[in-house]
Amino acid sequence: MDFSPTVVNNEAKHQFEIPTDEGRVLLRYVKRGDVLDLVHTEVDEQFAGRGYASALARTALDYARANHLKVIPTCPFVRKYLQRHPEYDDLLVKA
Repeated sequence: MDFSPTVVNNEAKHQFEIPTDEGRVLLRYVKRGDVLDLVHTEVDEQFAGRGYASALARTALDYARANHLKVIPTCPFVRKYLQRHPEYDDLLVKA
């Protein structure tokens, strides 16, 4: 996929987001120590099916890896994304 929107880590709001004037595209998280809990993906209807949610998930997971964080995929979309992308399995918090 060549699609690569600009994803910003808005640390003040605890979310990764894709800036747009037309609606919300974000992935909320909670950071606790060295764990990043990816809580909720929100993509307004007009952006559905364009790869925005995947871009958010990929950026969040790459951020976790770059910052030596483990991940809890609370968000159902992120869980599904991880099933399709086993290269991120090493980031998951082991139960």
